[in-house]
Amino acid sequence: MKDWDRHNRIAEFVRNRRKKSDLTQIALADMTGVGIRFVRDLEQGKPNLMTDKINQILLFFGHTLTPTPISNETRRNLGK
Repeated sequence: MKDWDRHNRIAEFVRNRRKKSDLTQIALADMTGVGIRFVRDLEQGKPNLMTDKINQILLFFGHTLTPTPISNETRRNLGK
């Protein structure tokens, strides 16, 4: 099982945007319609979360998940 990564880009984005918006995790959960546990897991970098719920939160901040190209070096290092 993949380790949790609190410093992954989505976790950091959501955590930073939430704090800049002066919202608690509970308030963000209420405003986006997801559970508080989901917000906590997302901000802590849980590796296997539902993309539709991630998008619910990202849409609140005016963003969405999109495919992003990766470098050949990153591709070589996948699964290590």
